Amino acid sequence: MNLERRLSRRAMLLAAGGLLAGCSRQPEADEVHLRLATGPAGAVYRRIGGSLAEHITEQVPGATVSTVPSGASTDNIRMLRAGVAHLGLSSLDALITTDGSAPEGLSAICRLYDSHLHLVVMAGSAIEEFRDLKGRRISLGARDSGTEFTSLRVLELGLVDADGRYLSQAESAAALRDGEIDAMFSLTGVPTPAITELTQRHPIRLIPLDAQADALFTAFPGPYTPAMIPATAYAGVPAIRTIAVPNVLLVRNDLPSDLVRAITDTIFTHTGTITSAGRGGAEAVPEAWQINVRTGISTASIPLHPGAAAWFRDRKR
Repeated sequence: MNLERRLSRRAMLLAAGGLLAGCSRQPEADEVHLRLATGPAGAVYRRIGGSLAEHITEQVPGATVSTVPSGASTDNIRMLRAGVAHLGLSSLDALITTDGSAPEGLSAICRLYDSHLHLVVMAGSAIEEFRDLKGRRISLGARDSGTEFTSLRVLELGLVDADGRYLSQAESAAALRDGEIDAMFSLTGVPTPAITELTQRHPIRLIPLDAQADALFTAFPGPYTPAMIPATAYAGVPAIRTIAVPNVLLVRNDLPSDLVRAITDTIFTHTGTITSAGRGGAEAVPEAWQINVRTGISTASIPLHPGAAAWFRDRKR
């Protein structure tokens, strides 16, 4: 039985038996296997994607979700459209096309949490402000990531020509530590594992991006907001102003509405367990505390999947 037929069968089972959200997982003969595209090593996408997959598998009867590592946002969008993944994470700016529409065949389950753009240098670096990046060796994030997408926009708007390198979160932190690059961009949750691990062994600084936030907000209204990385995020690092970008959980439009509705219910009913460490040894996911019904529906010009829209509509009754 191919995936489309299995999903259709799954939808009928859910419709016949009810959503069963919040109940213990019960084995069924007809299992649906879904793939969730996450992100690179050292990124929050990898961590929160793993937690989401674990809890959807536990709470949605008959559904098993496995994670697919990726470059992050742009890579995830491509895998979703190609059918390699059924669910995936993306930053909102990488998702919205120039005319404000969503990529064909995709919709949103919900808004999850906001990422903040980090510009990290070692404590002794001569880089003091954004314009000092000119000619420097800078990690732009992994190829096809949200970090790459946003950092290239920032550099273009600021008319800064830098020596860009394409490294994952973990690779960027290691290269910065070893002096192989001068700075790294990272569009991610706060705190992010790769930067936290770096600060535990070496002093760093964050470069303020308040002017860049204003430029992005003006040039691309919608997905960007000015934000703050607090002093509590990384030990010994003062608070700085930067840019925030919402992250959404995407889904292929051809997934049955009842299945997507059950997934949506699991995410918002079990936020506390998604936040905590998983039984399989997964790390805690503090970013999941941002998941709530009030902001979850705010996906800008990206439409909600009919199953997710039905769940949010029922919550208002």
